[in-house]
Amino acid sequence: MEGNQEIALTQMRKSVEKLGCSTEKYGEPTLMRFLIARSMDPDKAAKMFVQWQKWRASLVPNGFISDSEVPDELAAKKIYLQGLSTKGYPVMIVKGCNHFPSKDQLQFKKFVVHLLDKTIASSFKGREIGNEKLIGILDLQNISLKNVDARALITGFQFLQSYYPERLAKCFILHMPWFFVSVWRLVSRFLERATLEKIVIVTNDDERSDFIKEVGEETLPEEYGGRAKLRLLQEVELAPLED
Repeated sequence: MEGNQEIALTQMRKSVEKLGCSTEKYGEPTLMRFLIARSMDPDKAAKMFVQWQKWRASLVPNGFISDSEVPDELAAKKIYLQGLSTKGYPVMIVKGCNHFPSKDQLQFKKFVVHLLDKTIASSFKGREIGNEKLIGILDLQNISLKNVDARALITGFQFLQSYYPERLAKCFILHMPWFFVSVWRLVSRFLERATLEKIVIVTNDDERSDFIKEVGEETLPEEYGGRAKLRLLQEVELAPLED
């Protein structure tokens, strides 16, 4: 397998160069995420990698999105960053009841990059940046129709699929109300099978128990059965994540 990986990586690098880009600044773990996401097909992985580079250069020219670029989204106090799960993955919580459809779609897209970059960077402990997965928790408790935003969910998951390959370890959805089921069906149509397989809608005691075990009581906030306190995204201080 090691030999096959090396061959695939070499071919991917050549394909990227043919497409007019370079892999020079990126280590093997980063390139491998694109290869895995494209079933080890070097040409498809190269195409995905080049699209990611172009997208990143366009939307994130400084290498990161600062708090000052996404003030309205941060003011909603809807994202929490909790520390590491039992497997060492950073845990991010989205409080659906604090989200309202954005009037500024560009700011919202930048916010998705901001929160994903910051979540990934929060697990950096001397390892190569570019190799961490994350756990997402979407809490739909107390949401009303005003909070429903299929477009935001589709954007978030599509960014993960297209520009953060092999980043999502698991996504747990909690407290899904009956009126949200049809919304979720719509959103699901835009998700790849590999993404859908990582999403767990927690509906019973067994699933809840597995959820607590996977996240870990030390990291999970008290209201979800753990022992931690909620930590707002903007209160977690990190050095900015740069490519």
